[in-house]
Amino acid sequence: MQVVNAVMMAQRLLKPRLATAGLVVDATAGNGQDTLFLAANTPAATVVWAFDIQSQALTNTKELLAKYEVAAKVHLVLDSHAHITRYIKQPVDAAMFNLGYLPGGDHKLSTLPQTTIQAIAQTLQLLNTEGLMTIAAYPGYEQGRLELRELHQYLAAIDQKKFSVACWSMVNQTNFPPILYLIEKKRSG
Repeated sequence: MQVVNAVMMAQRLLKPRLATAGLVVDATAGNGQDTLFLAANTPAATVVWAFDIQSQALTNTKELLAKYEVAAKVHLVLDSHAHITRYIKQPVDAAMFNLGYLPGGDHKLSTLPQTTIQAIAQTLQLLNTEGLMTIAAYPGYEQGRLELRELHQYLAAIDQKKFSVACWSMVNQTNFPPILYLIEKKRSG
């Protein structure tokens, strides 16, 4: 049993902030685990948005949410996370990105650096002061390595006066373990 991994660490860091969250985002719904985490750990009035480009991912997510009776507070969107501002206009308290491909799905259908960075940029504009965004990136396959390289360059250039950006990884794991990025919007002034 693994004691901690990138997604578990993201959840540990997000969970304390979710108790007062009004709006949260799962930018990559996948099989619904992150959406479920957000829905189950936020107040009943919290609005949860979950995006994916694959209908199977949203079907999987919808079934999981129904099983745990939290589906009512979740908006599932069959569209790219790169279009997040078409759907969300209100401030975001927390956002999760879990990049890569749908577990159990076609590995050729993977998140892409261009749309991922576009989605992150839009979400940063929506992020509330002291809001937190987590991004789990997977360099264990070719497309994932390319995405990680471009993502890291983008994140390293974010204005440090407005955001704190951190990176976490399991340094003693083989086979390119996931990398977790954390972005917190700073207080102004």
